[in-house]
Amino acid sequence: MRILEKTESVCPVCYQEGKIHKIEAQIIEKDGKVYITKKCDKHGSFSDIFFNDITLYTKWMKYLVTGPRVPDVKTKLFDYPELYPEHYSQSLLTNLLVTNRCNLRCSYCFMNAGISGLVYEPTLDQLKELMIQGRSERPKGSTAIQITGGEPTVREDLIDIIKMAKELGFTHVQLNTNGIKLAESVDYCKEIKNAKVNTIYLSFDGVTKKTNVWIDQSKQAIENLRKAGLHAVLVPVLIGGKNLHETGRIIQFAIDNMDIIRGVNFQPISFSGRAKKLEDEKRNQQRVDYVQMMEVIEKEFDGQISRDDFYPVPFVNPISKLIEMLKGENQVEFTAHPGCGGATYLFVDNGKPIPVTRFIDVERLLDYINKESKIKGPLKKIRVGSSFLRRIDEFIDDTKAPYGFNLKKLLKDATLGGSYDSLRGFHHKSIFVGSMWFQDPFNLNIERLKRCVIHYSTLEGIIPFCLYNGLGYGDKIREKHSISIKEWETKTGKKMKDDLWKGGPISDIAPRKK
Repeated sequence: MRILEKTESVCPVCYQEGKIHKIEAQIIEKDGKVYITKKCDKHGSFSDIFFNDITLYTKWMKYLVTGPRVPDVKTKLFDYPELYPEHYSQSLLTNLLVTNRCNLRCSYCFMNAGISGLVYEPTLDQLKELMIQGRSERPKGSTAIQITGGEPTVREDLIDIIKMAKELGFTHVQLNTNGIKLAESVDYCKEIKNAKVNTIYLSFDGVTKKTNVWIDQSKQAIENLRKAGLHAVLVPVLIGGKNLHETGRIIQFAIDNMDIIRGVNFQPISFSGRAKKLEDEKRNQQRVDYVQMMEVIEKEFDGQISRDDFYPVPFVNPISKLIEMLKGENQVEFTAHPGCGGATYLFVDNGKPIPVTRFIDVERLLDYINKESKIKGPLKKIRVGSSFLRRIDEFIDDTKAPYGFNLKKLLKDATLGGSYDSLRGFHHKSIFVGSMWFQDPFNLNIERLKRCVIHYSTLEGIIPFCLYNGLGYGDKIREKHSISIKEWETKTGKKMKDDLWKGGPISDIAPRKK
């Protein structure tokens, strides 16, 4: 055993008893794998997998960076102790929970939707204040928002919410949905498109009925989005013993539909919400780390895609610093902890996927971009642009690049234009494949939590994602600001049961045989 780093965590049993108990923790290597270990004086020792491959862990962790202090992010609420004094990352994405109502009852749902006995549904005025709160975050206001739930499409005023986000200055608006209502109406998809949603964040747990009981609705939703001209990112929750084996097939499905699907963002299961009290044996069976996911992808694509093609989120932070230098104004920094996730981009040539790392020396390129971002003095934009034109061929192998790919033009437009918008051509010719593994009480690493870049804007302030969901802060907030189902039904004249989808199963759990 080798200690790689020291950190802090919480006791998972204390958490299940209703207390947040901070304890010391270590990241260790054992037999080529990486674990987080910790010990509670009352409940004993705990160990959970962090990376199933020390080599990948070592590669990713060298990109650890610390971002600016973000004073608006809260870590102390109610009677919970303060887990750490300062947050180190800005919001790359603001989550806006518009309802905890849903038309389905998924087994792994973060929100515990439909069984809490309470309805959380902020008014339009409250949602406006929450959006303003995110836009006002220091040192830089959030510009990307995800409208989420529950299931946002159960709200009849969803279009008004989307329009409000645009009016308040969010340049990128995602809609997180299970797709059931999108599958029912092309016109509804067009309404969402016309309201200026940028991306549909679509639940998609597999390509077969066994892994995705709503696969027919998923496919119909994608067809309707195609007709509406609206792009989507597939969001599979990966669970060992359930759908992990279809990881590669999900990527292939995205490739086959890349005119509409812009990416796949895998989310290995987090044991919170309805999944927080699984017994150790079952939790270990269902736990999925990045390496297990990548092993399935490597096998499915016979090495055409491998773990070596993936890099952690902060790897691209030099691009943000370069844009900041060129524009002369603060940019959102990609300072998530490397353990928060990694990704690659796939191009497709003659039907075969080509990771960007196969024809671009991305490590040398990002090192070069990092150096260019430090240039000072007059005419720096022109100097950087001309430098790129002179040297870009050093980083690309044209013989391995997909047909028609022109990195020189893309980077010239980006550096001289000083805007991420200039890179749209890159995104539209490729598919993003990434993974985002949220923390729970069993594997929580507070050093990682400090760098969370996905924040909820709530009625109690701005909260990091893995506090809101992983440690139940969201439960407390919703409980405080909710009303009973009976009160909601009296107030609205509706019945909660009427939310439920009438077209098929409402749960991903197969009925038990009697």
